[in-house]
Amino acid sequence: MAFSSTIIVKSLLILLFIGVSSAQLSTNFYSKSCPNVLQVVRSAVQSAISRETRMGASLLRLHFHDCFVNGCDGSILLDDTSSFTGEKRAAPNFRSARGFEVVDNIKSAVERACPGVVSCADILAISARDSVQILGGPSWNVKLGRRDSRTASQAAANNSIPPPTSNLNALISSFSAVGLSAKDMVALSGSHTIGLARCTSFRARIYNETNNLDASFATSRRSNCPRATGSGDDNLAPLDIQSPTSFNNDYYKNLINQKGLLHSDQQLFNGGSADSTVRQYSSNPRLFSSDFAAAMIKMGDNKPLTGSSGEIRKNCRRPN
Repeated sequence: MAFSSTIIVKSLLILLFIGVSSAQLSTNFYSKSCPNVLQVVRSAVQSAISRETRMGASLLRLHFHDCFVNGCDGSILLDDTSSFTGEKRAAPNFRSARGFEVVDNIKSAVERACPGVVSCADILAISARDSVQILGGPSWNVKLGRRDSRTASQAAANNSIPPPTSNLNALISSFSAVGLSAKDMVALSGSHTIGLARCTSFRARIYNETNNLDASFATSRRSNCPRATGSGDDNLAPLDIQSPTSFNNDYYKNLINQKGLLHSDQQLFNGGSADSTVRQYSSNPRLFSSDFAAAMIKMGDNKPLTGSSGEIRKNCRRPN
């Protein structure tokens, strides 16, 4: 009985600790310390998207690639130092992750309003939400209170972020590793309703694949992405051929029509377990919007640094 009681007490303490840790993220975290943070960030994001619509997709992607690597801790923003090689030079980010100057501008504006209070990780989370909403997508209440990592890992980024060559099982596994379900994965993949991809990301699909690929779509994409490696590598194509600057459910309609740009996109509608969810989202934009917002909140909960862990960086590019 004594042994059982000890186990119960320990279990209760663990549950209490988990509850306290997760409770440190809240939608009103800065209500007293930086009450205007949401307005400051939104104004800067709006300005950036007004200058370049694509920036909305880039800011959203930064939040994704941050959360997938050791949690949502702002590590993707760190430049290399003498003690570590950061995530910017990892394969999923090198020459494709962008928007760092915009994050610098947002951080500067926030620092003017509330010096040393708001983390870079939280700025990414807010910017992602604002980008989606500004481009016509859903909104959600962003949970805040993350702190910033003092280090970054190129190796972790290479091993954690699913590449565009992933099959369905690999995608499900990658998302599961950060606490996201297969349904969450399909919903979050809808972020590809905005933004552009480099030729290097889809060349193999448009030249080597024949199944589940619309022939006219492949031909049109080949016109701007030569077969030879090294030629046109940085040429861009819209992830959503129908409405690349509007956040909607056209991405799923494209998949049903065999017009997914990336191999990993089309894997969601390829005779597998995700097909039914793709069909649902293609015909029910409200369901997609709701599930996307819920999945974004869930992703933002991935292993945040809270309390006395990490720091509040003064400059998002380097540790204090």
